[in-house]
Amino acid sequence: MEHRIAERSPPVAPAKDSPQVSWCDLREWIALIESNGELQRIRKPVDADEELAAIVYMATRTEKTSALLFENIAGDKSGSRVLANMLGSSTERYALAVGLDPDLSVAEMIAESRTIMNRKIAPVRVAKSKAPVNDVVLTGDAIDLTQFPSPKFWPGDGGRYIGTGDITLTASPDTGRINVGCYRQMLHGPRRVGMYCSPGKHGALDREGWWKQGKPCEVVVAYGIDPVLFMLAAQVFGSKESEFDVAGGMMGRGIELTDGETGSLPIPAHAELVIEGTVSEGDVLPEGPLGEFTGYYGRERSPQPVIEVKALHHRKSPILTAALMAKYPSCEIGAYYAIMRSARILDDLERIGVPGVVGAYAHPAAASGWGIVVVSLQQQYAGHAAQVLALAAQCPAAAYYTKWIIAVDDDVDPTDWNEVLWALSTRCHPAEDIDILKKTWSTGLDPSQFEMERRPYGSKALIDACKPHRHLKQFPATTLLRREVYERVAARWAELGFADPPPRLTNFHKD
Repeated sequence: MEHRIAERSPPVAPAKDSPQVSWCDLREWIALIESNGELQRIRKPVDADEELAAIVYMATRTEKTSALLFENIAGDKSGSRVLANMLGSSTERYALAVGLDPDLSVAEMIAESRTIMNRKIAPVRVAKSKAPVNDVVLTGDAIDLTQFPSPKFWPGDGGRYIGTGDITLTASPDTGRINVGCYRQMLHGPRRVGMYCSPGKHGALDREGWWKQGKPCEVVVAYGIDPVLFMLAAQVFGSKESEFDVAGGMMGRGIELTDGETGSLPIPAHAELVIEGTVSEGDVLPEGPLGEFTGYYGRERSPQPVIEVKALHHRKSPILTAALMAKYPSCEIGAYYAIMRSARILDDLERIGVPGVVGAYAHPAAASGWGIVVVSLQQQYAGHAAQVLALAAQCPAAAYYTKWIIAVDDDVDPTDWNEVLWALSTRCHPAEDIDILKKTWSTGLDPSQFEMERRPYGSKALIDACKPHRHLKQFPATTLLRREVYERVAARWAELGFADPPPRLTNFHKD
């Protein structure tokens, strides 16, 4: 089978002053975050069976938790290490991964992310001999994935999951476009790995497309991956957009790919551990459940397609990336996802042509950024808030799973939940300001619908928490400080005995 690297989005040459991240692979990024006090090494023996996940969960019940590198997995003979909470709820580690200032506010990170995510740099090919992932290459019966630590995260999990912090490559049979997704993968045996995809995801559509042609679907999976590729694999992109192009733009240089051993898909040259394989129609085994990002076990045990592994590539003493799925802030889908999804929503609304939108935020505590999106706007005409709500609800970046879409005025910071709650409580009249969309795109992992056959469909609440447009002139004035008084107090803040810097205010009293 012939594949192009991707049906690429239009490449954009990096500007001369575009930042390039200082790291090139997971190991260099680990060194970077360690130098910034964002890594904790755990050298004592830890059992991959529930104990590792228990440590991660207990350590991450607060938002400011370091990445955790487990260096001594009990019983492991492969020399592997496991990195957990790679990003989690840390805005600082997100910033370090993409070359931003860790001291930026969340709103500022969203704005900067829009810039770097729209700078596309195509991937480049490197020779097999120069790819670190090819330290060790095995094929056929020489492969034994059971030799590597695959955690069992939760007591009720259906098995050990080698694939949680992974990226999975599939290709469209029609265009050759390569998709980079993140799909959970349960280990069945030395060369057998279960692969679950939610309905509608590109990996599932690619897989089914090959089956319709009577052919197996080629798959490449990396189980030890750098943070940028991992972050992008969880985002929703258009069917013709290349995650590799976006990743290159975010890093300031093209992602290095190399040729595989048995298939036509490329493999990430700097990954820690990669498999090549095929998924054939009808080849299924029982999979799940797994404790998921919702904080519940996701899907009952059911037959799911299996990857038949043909080749294994790995670095010496590989670092596997494990992503704990749990309720916030312990979920690996945390701050980074909220920032990137918010940037994508703003881009979508801008492309659609909606005026007046000034901010958006997918709150990470709402099922790891999936459940709630808040959009702020400057109202310009009758029906403006309703238009923004409807379009935000169904734009590509927010259509999947999101249940609550809230519109607020531009004097409300969408990243500040306290301000959003204030707007909901003082500007929203529930009987008039809530609309419902039905039969929307959802996930089989949503526990709010108990009947499994209904779960691919969802619903969305559109909540207008803006001042009523027809009464803008009569609406009560908000209590705000006078600018000159704020600036005078801010200048005296340290003198007044406060250790932290003064709060940043942007809205002030107008005479």
